[in-house]
Amino acid sequence: MTSMDVQEISRILPHRYPMLMVDRILEIGESSIVGLKNVTVNEPHFTGHFPGYPVMPGVMIIESMAQVGGVLVATVAPHTRGRIMFLASVEEAKFRRPVVPGDQLRIKMELIRLKHTVAKMKGEATVNGQVVAEATLMCKLTDQLSANEPAPQQMQPQMA
Repeated sequence: MTSMDVQEISRILPHRYPMLMVDRILEIGESSIVGLKNVTVNEPHFTGHFPGYPVMPGVMIIESMAQVGGVLVATVAPHTRGRIMFLASVEEAKFRRPVVPGDQLRIKMELIRLKHTVAKMKGEATVNGQVVAEATLMCKLTDQLSANEPAPQQMQPQMA
């Protein structure tokens, strides 16, 4: 499979509006993927970030990268489908320039390692060929929880 539309993406990812942050997958390779996120002014985070000068929050760019990576993991390792991928760590994140409504994020993710239930990926987001963000993401795959189940021990907040 070389490309996916948003309906196909929705069959893989559990996210829905307003948190589905991938509009299209352009390419899928053995260990890499390229996806698109069309940035629109009607996204909820633009209401307060920032009034009069809407800028996509960096965490939303990272989330877009993680979701594109989630499609990659589910595609190259079909046994992971139906599991939820939680973001476990973000390393070496850099934001090069603001992303604003009307921009189209082109997100390239490379799978560095997939071992058991942990995936490590390196990502880069560009707009019009210019790098706007990059990061290394570590994600943990877990079984879907029902609303009545407590979070697994490793996912529960630790009190200091």
